[in-house]
Amino acid sequence: MDYNFLRFIFDGDDVISILLTFKIALFTIVLHGFFGVSIAFLVNRCSGPIKSIIEGIINIPLIFPPIATGLFLLLLLGRNGFIGKFLSLFNLNIIFSFSGLVIASFVAGLPLIVKTIQTSLETFDKNIINAAYSLGKSELVTFITIILPCIKKTVISGLLLSFGRSLGEVGITMMLGGNIRGKTDTISLSIYNSVMDGNYSKALILSALLSLVSILIIFLLNIISNKKS
Repeated sequence: MDYNFLRFIFDGDDVISILLTFKIALFTIVLHGFFGVSIAFLVNRCSGPIKSIIEGIINIPLIFPPIATGLFLLLLLGRNGFIGKFLSLFNLNIIFSFSGLVIASFVAGLPLIVKTIQTSLETFDKNIINAAYSLGKSELVTFITIILPCIKKTVISGLLLSFGRSLGEVGITMMLGGNIRGKTDTISLSIYNSVMDGNYSKALILSALLSLVSILIIFLLNIISNKKS
């Protein structure tokens, strides 16, 4: 695909940042669609302390400062970290790579997709679920064939929210990606770099791009909300 039209407005590094950001977003939305829905299903089945612990872990990115969350992940996934040491045995390195950026984006937006679906599951009509059980359907089959189709608009809303959150992530992305210009700097990091360089015009243009995407997300959420009501 020809991306030369972007160069009329942005320079080479900007184009790389824009394409990288949306590439990460595509990977992230797929991961959120699978793991977000799966985790919400598991959390809904749990109760007591176990449920509270899982919810607490998932909501860390919403409570902790992003830079602190990024530091925790850096220590965990780095070559000397608990998971990083294991991955290094297979010559896999997550830090300062595309994989690290995807993980940062995934972690940042995960609480929004999980919480949105979880809330919908908690208010779902139990009579429908019990009717499915009485017909011999398992919990998993009931969830996939009956509940998910009924809450598909909620799932889409959660994905849009997590997508928007992931696009604007800075702290976790900076820690895991390293902010390497032309390689791991996303649009948000390019805005930060432009401000640090005193290039406010470039920062404003990139901010306007993110703002347009955010407005589009809000517009789509309003459409979904109106259809649901």
